[in-house]
Amino acid sequence: MGKLFGTDGVRGLANKELTPELALELGKAGAYVLTKNTTAAPKVLVAKDGRRSGDMLEAALSAGLCSIGAEVYTCGIIPTPAVAFLIKKYNFDAGVMISASHNPMEDNGIKFFNAQGLKLPDEVEAEIEAIIENNTDLPRPTGKDVGVVKNCPTVLDDYVAFLISTVPGLNLSGIKIAIDCANGATSAVAPLVFEKLGAEVHALHYSPDGCNINAGCGSTHMDSLKKYVAENSMSLGLAFDGDGDRMLAVDENGKEVDGDVIMAICSLALKEQGQLKDDALVATVMSNQGLLAFAKDNGIVLHRTAVGDRYVLEKMIEDDLSLGGEQSGHIIFRKFNTTGDGILAGVQLLAVLKQKGQTLAQAAQIMEIFPQVLVNATVPNNRKAELSTNPQIKKVQADIESKLASDERILVRPSGTEPLVRVMIEGRNQEMIEIWARELADAIEKNLNN
Repeated sequence: MGKLFGTDGVRGLANKELTPELALELGKAGAYVLTKNTTAAPKVLVAKDGRRSGDMLEAALSAGLCSIGAEVYTCGIIPTPAVAFLIKKYNFDAGVMISASHNPMEDNGIKFFNAQGLKLPDEVEAEIEAIIENNTDLPRPTGKDVGVVKNCPTVLDDYVAFLISTVPGLNLSGIKIAIDCANGATSAVAPLVFEKLGAEVHALHYSPDGCNINAGCGSTHMDSLKKYVAENSMSLGLAFDGDGDRMLAVDENGKEVDGDVIMAICSLALKEQGQLKDDALVATVMSNQGLLAFAKDNGIVLHRTAVGDRYVLEKMIEDDLSLGGEQSGHIIFRKFNTTGDGILAGVQLLAVLKQKGQTLAQAAQIMEIFPQVLVNATVPNNRKAELSTNPQIKKVQADIESKLASDERILVRPSGTEPLVRVMIEGRNQEMIEIWARELADAIEKNLNN
Protein backbone atom coordinates (compact mmCIF):
# COMPACT_ATOMS: atom_id res chain seq x y z
CA MET A 1 0.00 0.00 0.00
CA GLY A 2 1.34 3.44 -0.93
CA LYS A 3 1.40 6.37 1.42
CA LEU A 4 -2.18 7.41 2.17
CA PHE A 5 -1.75 10.89 3.60
CA GLY A 6 -0.62 13.81 1.46
CA THR A 7 -0.13 17.40 2.56
CA ASP A 8 -3.82 17.77 3.41
CA GLY A 9 -5.28 14.43 4.41
CA VAL A 10 -6.12 11.47 2.18
CA ARG A 11 -7.31 12.32 -1.33
CA GLY A 12 -8.13 10.46 -4.49
CA LEU A 13 -10.68 9.73 -7.17
CA ALA A 14 -13.82 8.95 -5.21
CA ASN A 15 -14.99 5.32 -5.42
CA LYS A 16 -11.83 4.29 -7.27
CA GLU A 17 -8.89 5.46 -5.15
CA LEU A 18 -10.74 6.83 -2.16
CA THR A 19 -13.23 3.99 -1.78
CA PRO A 20 -15.93 3.33 0.83
CA GLU A 21 -13.78 0.43 2.02
CA LEU A 22 -10.85 2.78 2.63
CA ALA A 23 -13.12 5.34 4.30
CA LEU A 24 -14.35 2.59 6.64
CA GLU A 25 -10.77 1.65 7.56
CA LEU A 26 -9.80 5.29 8.02
CA GLY A 27 -12.76 5.77 10.33
CA LYS A 28 -11.77 2.77 12.44
CA ALA A 29 -8.05 3.56 12.60
CA GLY A 30 -8.55 7.31 12.98
CA ALA A 31 -11.04 6.93 15.79
CA TYR A 32 -8.78 4.49 17.61
CA VAL A 33 -5.63 6.61 17.37
CA LEU A 34 -7.28 9.93 18.17
CA THR A 35 -9.52 8.77 21.02
CA LYS A 36 -7.73 5.79 22.61
CA ASN A 37 -7.03 7.78 25.77
CA THR A 38 -10.61 8.91 26.36
CA THR A 39 -12.47 7.36 29.27
CA ALA A 40 -16.03 7.92 28.00
CA ALA A 41 -17.42 7.20 24.55
CA PRO A 42 -15.48 9.53 22.23
CA LYS A 43 -17.35 12.25 20.36
CA VAL A 44 -16.32 12.86 16.75
CA LEU A 45 -17.58 15.65 14.49
CA VAL A 46 -18.03 14.80 10.77
CA ALA A 47 -18.68 17.32 7.98
CA LYS A 48 -18.43 17.50 4.17
CA ASP A 49 -18.20 20.02 1.33
CA GLY A 50 -21.17 18.91 -0.81
CA ARG A 51 -19.58 16.68 -3.45
CA ARG A 52 -21.84 13.92 -4.73
CA SER A 53 -19.50 11.29 -3.28
CA GLY A 54 -19.64 12.92 0.15
CA ASP A 55 -22.73 10.99 1.26
CA MET A 56 -21.15 7.67 0.30
CA LEU A 57 -17.91 8.39 2.14
CA GLU A 58 -19.67 9.89 5.14
CA ALA A 59 -21.72 6.71 5.59
CA ALA A 60 -18.65 4.46 5.37
CA LEU A 61 -16.51 6.69 7.55
CA SER A 62 -19.25 6.97 10.18
CA ALA A 63 -19.62 3.18 10.24
CA GLY A 64 -15.92 2.86 10.95
CA LEU A 65 -16.08 5.45 13.71
CA CYS A 66 -19.12 3.80 15.29
CA SER A 67 -17.43 0.39 15.20
CA ILE A 68 -14.82 1.75 17.63
CA GLY A 69 -17.58 3.03 19.91
CA ALA A 70 -17.51 6.68 18.88
CA GLU A 71 -20.53 8.97 18.95
CA VAL A 72 -20.61 10.57 15.48
CA TYR A 73 -22.08 14.05 15.15
CA THR A 74 -22.80 14.91 11.52
CA CYS A 75 -22.87 18.56 10.48
CA GLY A 76 -23.77 18.30 6.81
CA ILE A 77 -22.16 20.81 4.46
CA ILE A 78 -19.96 23.30 6.32
CA PRO A 79 -16.49 24.79 5.64
CA THR A 80 -13.37 23.02 6.86
CA PRO A 81 -12.44 25.83 9.28
CA ALA A 82 -15.88 25.52 10.87
CA VAL A 83 -14.91 21.97 11.86
CA ALA A 84 -11.79 23.23 13.63
CA PHE A 85 -13.82 25.92 15.42
CA LEU A 86 -16.67 23.61 16.45
CA ILE A 87 -14.33 20.94 17.84
CA LYS A 88 -13.03 23.45 20.37
CA LYS A 89 -16.39 25.10 21.06
CA TYR A 90 -18.12 21.83 21.95
CA ASN A 91 -15.11 19.85 23.24
CA PHE A 92 -15.20 17.10 20.64
CA ASP A 93 -12.48 14.48 20.86
CA ALA A 94 -11.77 14.67 17.13
CA GLY A 95 -13.22 15.87 13.84
CA VAL A 96 -13.22 14.77 10.22
CA MET A 97 -13.79 16.81 7.07
CA ILE A 98 -14.76 15.01 3.86
CA SER A 99 -13.47 17.26 1.10
CA ALA A 100 -10.98 17.55 -1.72
CA SER A 101 -10.79 21.33 -1.29
CA HIS A 102 -10.10 22.96 -4.69
CA ASN A 103 -9.91 19.66 -6.63
CA PRO A 104 -12.53 18.69 -9.25
CA MET A 105 -15.77 17.12 -8.03
CA GLU A 106 -14.69 13.62 -9.06
CA ASP A 107 -12.07 13.70 -6.31
CA ASN A 108 -12.71 13.64 -2.60
CA GLY A 109 -10.69 13.53 0.57
CA ILE A 110 -10.71 12.79 4.28
CA LYS A 111 -8.81 14.98 6.73
CA PHE A 112 -8.71 14.53 10.49
CA PHE A 113 -8.49 17.08 13.29
CA ASN A 114 -7.51 16.34 16.87
CA ALA A 115 -9.24 17.58 20.03
CA GLN A 116 -7.43 20.93 19.75
CA GLY A 117 -8.80 21.54 16.25
CA LEU A 118 -5.39 20.92 14.70
CA LYS A 119 -4.57 18.89 11.59
CA LEU A 120 -2.57 15.80 12.42
CA PRO A 121 1.23 15.77 12.59
CA ASP A 122 3.10 13.34 10.37
CA GLU A 123 3.73 10.83 13.16
CA VAL A 124 0.02 10.51 13.99
CA GLU A 125 -0.88 10.06 10.33
CA ALA A 126 1.83 7.39 10.12
CA GLU A 127 0.26 5.57 13.09
CA ILE A 128 -3.13 5.54 11.36
CA GLU A 129 -1.55 4.30 8.13
CA ALA A 130 0.32 1.52 9.94
CA ILE A 131 -2.89 0.20 11.51
CA ILE A 132 -4.56 0.00 8.10
CA GLU A 133 -1.53 -1.44 6.33
CA ASN A 134 -0.93 -4.11 8.99
CA ASN A 135 -4.63 -4.94 9.35
CA THR A 136 -4.24 -4.43 13.10
CA ASP A 137 -6.98 -5.86 15.30
CA LEU A 138 -8.86 -3.00 16.96
CA PRO A 139 -11.40 -3.02 19.80
CA ARG A 140 -14.90 -4.08 18.71
CA PRO A 141 -17.42 -2.94 21.31
CA THR A 142 -20.82 -4.63 21.32
CA GLY A 143 -24.29 -3.97 22.63
CA LYS A 144 -24.78 -0.54 24.18
CA ASP A 145 -21.12 0.33 23.55
CA VAL A 146 -21.48 0.44 19.75
CA GLY A 147 -21.35 4.02 18.52
CA VAL A 148 -24.30 6.00 17.18
CA VAL A 149 -24.82 8.83 14.67
CA LYS A 150 -26.41 12.12 15.72
CA ASN A 151 -27.07 15.46 14.01
CA CYS A 152 -25.74 18.92 14.89
CA PRO A 153 -28.52 21.34 13.92
CA THR A 154 -27.01 24.69 15.04
CA VAL A 155 -23.51 24.53 13.55
CA LEU A 156 -24.04 27.10 10.79
CA ASP A 157 -25.49 29.65 13.21
CA ASP A 158 -22.62 29.02 15.61
CA TYR A 159 -20.01 29.54 12.89
CA VAL A 160 -21.65 32.70 11.50
CA ALA A 161 -21.82 34.20 14.99
CA PHE A 162 -18.17 33.34 15.59
CA LEU A 163 -17.01 35.01 12.37
CA ILE A 164 -18.90 38.20 13.14
CA SER A 165 -17.55 38.24 16.69
CA THR A 166 -13.99 38.58 15.37
CA VAL A 167 -14.69 42.12 14.09
CA PRO A 168 -16.73 43.83 16.84
CA GLY A 169 -18.40 47.02 15.66
CA LEU A 170 -17.52 46.56 11.99
CA ASN A 171 -20.16 48.13 9.74
CA LEU A 172 -19.78 47.50 6.01
CA SER A 173 -22.71 49.62 4.88
CA GLY A 174 -22.01 51.29 1.55
CA ILE A 175 -19.64 48.51 0.47
CA LYS A 176 -20.65 46.29 -2.45
CA ILE A 177 -19.05 42.83 -2.31
CA ALA A 178 -19.20 40.13 -4.96
CA ILE A 179 -18.68 36.69 -3.41
CA ASP A 180 -17.77 33.54 -5.35
CA CYS A 181 -18.63 30.53 -3.20
CA ALA A 182 -17.28 27.93 -5.68
CA ASN A 183 -20.61 26.07 -5.38
CA GLY A 184 -19.08 24.63 -2.24
CA ALA A 185 -19.16 24.66 1.53
CA THR A 186 -19.25 28.46 1.95
CA SER A 187 -22.45 28.85 -0.10
CA ALA A 188 -24.78 28.96 2.90
CA VAL A 189 -22.39 30.91 5.13
CA ALA A 190 -20.35 33.60 3.35
CA PRO A 191 -23.21 35.70 1.89
CA LEU A 192 -24.98 35.66 5.26
CA VAL A 193 -21.89 36.81 7.18
CA PHE A 194 -21.25 39.85 5.00
CA GLU A 195 -24.95 40.74 4.83
CA LYS A 196 -25.10 40.71 8.63
CA LEU A 197 -22.11 43.06 8.65
CA GLY A 198 -24.08 45.52 6.53
CA ALA A 199 -22.54 45.00 3.09
CA GLU A 200 -24.47 44.81 -0.17
CA VAL A 201 -23.69 41.24 -1.20
CA HIS A 202 -23.79 39.85 -4.73
CA ALA A 203 -23.36 36.07 -4.49
CA LEU A 204 -21.98 34.06 -7.40
CA HIS A 205 -21.72 30.28 -7.74
CA TYR A 206 -23.58 29.58 -4.49
CA SER A 207 -25.91 26.77 -5.61
CA PRO A 208 -24.14 23.43 -5.02
CA ASP A 209 -25.72 20.44 -6.77
CA GLY A 210 -23.11 17.84 -5.91
CA CYS A 211 -21.38 18.09 -9.27
CA ASN A 212 -20.59 21.80 -9.83
CA ILE A 213 -18.14 22.41 -6.98
CA ASN A 214 -15.07 24.36 -8.24
CA ALA A 215 -16.36 24.01 -11.82
CA GLY A 216 -15.06 27.13 -13.55
CA CYS A 217 -15.45 29.12 -10.36
CA GLY A 218 -13.95 29.77 -6.95
CA SER A 219 -10.42 30.77 -5.99
CA THR A 220 -8.84 28.61 -8.70
CA HIS A 221 -11.03 29.97 -11.54
CA MET A 222 -11.52 33.67 -10.94
CA ASP A 223 -12.34 35.04 -14.40
CA SER A 224 -16.09 35.25 -13.82
CA LEU A 225 -15.60 37.08 -10.51
CA LYS A 226 -13.12 39.53 -12.03
CA LYS A 227 -15.54 40.28 -14.86
CA TYR A 228 -18.49 40.71 -12.52
CA VAL A 229 -16.63 43.08 -10.17
CA ALA A 230 -15.37 45.26 -13.02
CA GLU A 231 -18.68 45.40 -14.89
CA ASN A 232 -20.93 45.97 -11.87
CA SER A 233 -18.97 48.61 -9.96
CA MET A 234 -18.29 46.38 -6.98
CA SER A 235 -16.09 47.62 -4.15
CA LEU A 236 -14.24 44.30 -4.30
CA GLY A 237 -14.71 40.57 -4.78
CA LEU A 238 -13.88 37.56 -2.62
CA ALA A 239 -13.39 34.03 -3.98
CA PHE A 240 -13.39 30.90 -1.83
CA ASP A 241 -12.44 27.33 -2.70
CA GLY A 242 -14.68 24.29 -2.37
CA ASP A 243 -14.20 23.72 1.36
CA GLY A 244 -13.73 27.35 2.37
CA ASP A 245 -10.26 27.24 3.86
CA ARG A 246 -8.76 29.65 1.35
CA MET A 247 -9.67 33.06 -0.05
CA LEU A 248 -8.36 35.24 -2.84
CA ALA A 249 -9.63 38.74 -3.60
CA VAL A 250 -10.37 40.95 -6.59
CA ASP A 251 -9.96 44.73 -6.34
CA GLU A 252 -12.46 47.28 -7.63
CA ASN A 253 -10.78 47.24 -11.04
CA GLY A 254 -11.15 43.47 -11.46
CA LYS A 255 -7.49 42.71 -10.65
CA GLU A 256 -6.63 39.62 -8.61
CA VAL A 257 -5.09 40.12 -5.16
CA ASP A 258 -3.42 36.95 -3.91
CA GLY A 259 -2.67 35.59 -0.47
CA ASP A 260 0.78 37.19 -0.29
CA VAL A 261 -0.64 40.68 -0.76
CA ILE A 262 -3.51 40.00 1.66
CA MET A 263 -0.98 38.86 4.27
CA ALA A 264 1.09 41.99 3.68
CA ILE A 265 -1.94 44.24 4.17
CA CYS A 266 -3.10 42.44 7.31
CA SER A 267 0.35 41.98 8.87
CA LEU A 268 1.20 45.67 8.63
CA ALA A 269 -2.17 46.63 10.12
CA LEU A 270 -1.63 44.20 13.00
CA LYS A 271 1.90 45.53 13.52
CA GLU A 272 0.60 49.09 13.70
CA GLN A 273 -1.94 47.95 16.30
CA GLY A 274 0.71 46.12 18.32
CA GLN A 275 -1.05 42.82 17.57
CA LEU A 276 1.57 41.14 15.33
CA LYS A 277 3.42 38.86 17.73
CA ASP A 278 7.19 39.43 17.57
CA ASP A 279 6.56 41.49 14.41
CA ALA A 280 6.73 38.21 12.50
CA LEU A 281 4.84 36.62 9.60
CA VAL A 282 4.94 32.98 8.48
CA ALA A 283 4.70 32.10 4.77
CA THR A 284 5.80 29.21 2.58
CA VAL A 285 8.54 28.73 0.01
CA MET A 286 5.95 29.48 -2.68
CA SER A 287 5.41 33.06 -1.50
CA ASN A 288 6.60 35.77 -3.83
CA GLN A 289 10.00 37.36 -3.26
CA GLY A 290 8.12 40.65 -3.11
CA LEU A 291 6.68 39.58 0.24
CA LEU A 292 10.20 39.22 1.58
CA ALA A 293 11.08 42.70 0.31
CA PHE A 294 7.91 44.13 1.88
CA ALA A 295 8.74 42.50 5.21
CA LYS A 296 12.29 43.91 5.24
CA ASP A 297 11.03 47.39 4.38
CA ASN A 298 8.47 47.34 7.18
CA GLY A 299 10.42 45.74 10.02
CA ILE A 300 8.63 42.41 9.80
CA VAL A 301 10.45 39.09 10.16
CA LEU A 302 9.37 36.62 7.47
CA HIS A 303 9.63 32.90 8.25
CA ARG A 304 9.27 30.40 5.40
CA THR A 305 8.01 26.81 5.68
CA ALA A 306 7.21 23.90 3.40
CA VAL A 307 4.02 24.19 1.36
CA GLY A 308 0.84 23.42 3.30
CA ASP A 309 -1.03 25.43 5.89
CA ARG A 310 -0.39 22.66 8.44
CA TYR A 311 3.34 23.47 8.23
CA VAL A 312 2.63 27.18 8.50
CA LEU A 313 0.58 26.52 11.63
CA GLU A 314 3.26 24.27 13.12
CA LYS A 315 5.75 27.14 12.83
CA MET A 316 3.24 29.59 14.28
CA ILE A 317 2.66 27.33 17.28
CA GLU A 318 6.38 26.59 17.71
CA ASP A 319 7.26 30.31 17.87
CA ASP A 320 3.90 31.50 19.29
CA LEU A 321 3.18 33.73 16.27
CA SER A 322 -0.12 35.29 15.27
CA LEU A 323 -0.34 35.45 11.45
CA GLY A 324 0.69 33.16 8.62
CA GLY A 325 -0.47 31.69 5.37
CA GLU A 326 0.05 30.84 1.75
CA GLN A 327 0.02 32.66 -1.55
CA SER A 328 -2.89 30.41 -2.56
CA GLY A 329 -5.11 32.03 0.06
CA HIS A 330 -4.82 29.81 3.15
CA ILE A 331 -4.45 32.50 5.80
CA ILE A 332 -4.35 31.70 9.51
CA PHE A 333 -5.30 34.26 12.12
CA ARG A 334 -4.22 32.18 15.10
CA LYS A 335 -6.02 34.38 17.62
CA PHE A 336 -9.28 33.10 16.14
CA ASN A 337 -8.79 29.70 14.50
CA THR A 338 -6.32 26.86 14.01
CA THR A 339 -6.53 26.49 10.25
CA GLY A 340 -6.79 28.54 7.08
CA ASP A 341 -10.22 30.19 7.07
CA GLY A 342 -11.37 31.94 3.89
CA ILE A 343 -14.38 33.78 5.28
CA LEU A 344 -12.47 34.85 8.38
CA ALA A 345 -9.66 36.18 6.19
CA GLY A 346 -12.21 38.11 4.13
CA VAL A 347 -13.76 39.63 7.24
CA GLN A 348 -10.36 40.64 8.60
CA LEU A 349 -9.31 42.15 5.26
CA LEU A 350 -12.50 44.22 5.09
CA ALA A 351 -11.92 45.42 8.64
CA VAL A 352 -8.46 46.73 7.67
CA LEU A 353 -9.76 48.48 4.55
CA LYS A 354 -12.58 50.07 6.54
CA GLN A 355 -10.24 51.21 9.31
CA LYS A 356 -7.77 52.74 6.87
CA GLY A 357 -10.40 54.17 4.53
CA GLN A 358 -8.75 52.49 1.53
CA THR A 359 -9.95 50.63 -1.50
CA LEU A 360 -8.38 47.22 -2.06
CA ALA A 361 -6.42 48.55 -5.05
CA GLN A 362 -4.92 51.28 -2.88
CA ALA A 363 -4.07 48.87 -0.07
CA ALA A 364 -2.48 46.38 -2.49
CA GLN A 365 0.16 48.92 -3.50
CA ILE A 366 1.88 48.06 -0.22
CA MET A 367 3.81 45.27 -1.97
CA GLU A 368 5.65 45.00 -5.28
CA ILE A 369 5.09 41.62 -6.89
CA PHE A 370 8.00 39.97 -8.68
CA PRO A 371 6.96 38.32 -11.97
CA GLN A 372 6.22 34.69 -11.18
CA VAL A 373 5.24 31.80 -13.41
CA LEU A 374 3.72 28.53 -12.22
CA VAL A 375 3.39 25.61 -14.63
CA ASN A 376 2.00 22.20 -13.69
CA ALA A 377 3.51 19.01 -15.07
CA THR A 378 1.24 15.98 -15.00
CA VAL A 379 3.07 13.09 -13.32
CA PRO A 380 1.76 9.82 -11.83
CA ASN A 381 1.97 9.84 -8.04
CA ASN A 382 4.18 6.73 -8.07
CA ARG A 383 6.82 8.47 -10.25
CA LYS A 384 7.22 11.66 -8.22
CA ALA A 385 10.08 10.20 -6.17
CA GLU A 386 12.23 10.10 -9.33
CA LEU A 387 12.05 13.87 -9.70
CA SER A 388 15.26 14.56 -7.78
CA THR A 389 17.27 11.73 -9.33
CA ASN A 390 16.38 11.77 -13.01
CA PRO A 391 19.53 13.00 -14.84
CA GLN A 392 17.70 14.54 -17.82
CA ILE A 393 15.45 16.61 -15.55
CA LYS A 394 18.38 17.66 -13.37
CA LYS A 395 20.31 18.83 -16.43
CA VAL A 396 17.45 20.98 -17.76
CA GLN A 397 16.93 22.51 -14.32
CA ALA A 398 20.65 23.25 -13.89
CA ASP A 399 20.81 24.93 -17.31
CA ILE A 400 17.90 27.22 -16.38
CA GLU A 401 19.32 28.03 -12.93
CA SER A 402 22.58 29.14 -14.54
CA LYS A 403 20.64 31.85 -16.38
CA LEU A 404 18.90 33.28 -13.30
CA ALA A 405 20.11 36.33 -11.38
CA SER A 406 20.97 36.07 -7.67
CA ASP A 407 17.57 37.34 -6.50
CA GLU A 408 15.65 35.18 -9.00
CA ARG A 409 14.76 31.59 -8.22
CA ILE A 410 13.29 28.30 -9.37
CA LEU A 411 11.22 25.97 -7.21
CA VAL A 412 10.11 22.47 -8.25
CA ARG A 413 7.63 20.80 -5.93
CA PRO A 414 5.49 17.65 -6.21
CA SER A 415 1.87 18.33 -5.31
CA GLY A 416 0.76 16.59 -2.15
CA THR A 417 -2.87 16.41 -3.27
CA GLU A 418 -2.85 15.89 -7.07
CA PRO A 419 -0.82 13.92 -9.67
CA LEU A 420 1.17 17.04 -10.53
CA VAL A 421 4.63 18.53 -10.17
CA ARG A 422 4.57 22.30 -9.83
CA VAL A 423 7.32 24.32 -11.52
CA MET A 424 7.62 27.90 -10.26
CA ILE A 425 10.12 30.48 -11.52
CA GLU A 426 10.47 34.08 -10.33
CA GLY A 427 12.44 36.60 -12.33
CA ARG A 428 12.33 40.02 -13.90
CA ASN A 429 11.82 38.93 -17.52
CA GLN A 430 8.27 37.62 -17.77
CA GLU A 431 8.71 36.25 -21.28
CA MET A 432 11.83 34.28 -20.44
CA ILE A 433 10.62 32.77 -17.17
CA GLU A 434 7.47 31.57 -18.96
CA ILE A 435 9.63 29.85 -21.58
CA TRP A 436 11.91 28.30 -18.95
CA ALA A 437 9.06 27.09 -16.74
CA ARG A 438 7.36 25.42 -19.70
CA GLU A 439 10.68 23.89 -20.80
CA LEU A 440 11.27 22.32 -17.39
CA ALA A 441 7.65 21.14 -17.04
CA ASP A 442 7.87 19.51 -20.48
CA ALA A 443 11.10 17.76 -19.46
CA ILE A 444 9.46 16.45 -16.30
CA GLU A 445 6.43 15.12 -18.17
CA LYS A 446 8.59 13.55 -20.88
CA ASN A 447 10.86 11.72 -18.44
CA LEU A 448 8.33 10.68 -15.81
CA ASN A 449 5.51 9.51 -18.05
CA ASN A 450 7.32 6.98 -20.22
